[in-house]
Amino acid sequence: MDSASSTLFHMLTNTPNQPNRLTVDEYLQFEEKSEVRHEFFKGKVYAMAGTTLTHNLLVDNVKDLLKRHFRPRGCQVFSESIKVEVIRGIYIPYPDVIVTCHPFDLRGEQYLIRQPRILVEVLSKSTAHIDRGFKWRNYRKLPSLWYYVLVDQYSTTVELFSRIEQTDEWINTMYESVDDTVVFPRLDFELTVGAIYAGIELLPEADDTPTDLQP
Repeated sequence: MDSASSTLFHMLTNTPNQPNRLTVDEYLQFEEKSEVRHEFFKGKVYAMAGTTLTHNLLVDNVKDLLKRHFRPRGCQVFSESIKVEVIRGIYIPYPDVIVTCHPFDLRGEQYLIRQPRILVEVLSKSTAHIDRGFKWRNYRKLPSLWYYVLVDQYSTTVELFSRIEQTDEWINTMYESVDDTVVFPRLDFELTVGAIYAGIELLPEADDTPTDLQP
């Protein structure tokens, strides 16, 4: 870790209330060196909570299903380690899965996705209120976003938010059977709930690692 990163690390780990707000460039510099992922909001950073094995398996399944369809069509699918600049200079989270087809986002040297078409979050007990509330309120402001997907890790439940074309209005659809088909008509894509949960044994809901991200 270089001296500049060391200074940032000291600021973030030894000052509980983070009085010194970071610029986006400082945040990106720190994040490149950090062993723990942090989300950025209004100059402050928030360490991300650990995840369960079920969470990771669901992310892998969703990513694989999306890659199979979208990569041959010139798009890319990313998971967990890629950031999205939701509000320029203000809010930068790590969605669980991202689909983007924009040429700017597909450049290999990019650190941030700015034009996602689909964002997916796998719900945990400790973060569900953030994914449904704070994150959704901000994700929906992205002009490029057409679909937001929430995947429950305790039951076969998928929630799809679909933007009505040429508006800022959204339709919310719930899918709760493994036989249900989740449809993304604007992208000519569909997948079954059963495919998302294939090979995964769901466990009863239990406490997850708590998160500090509560802006």
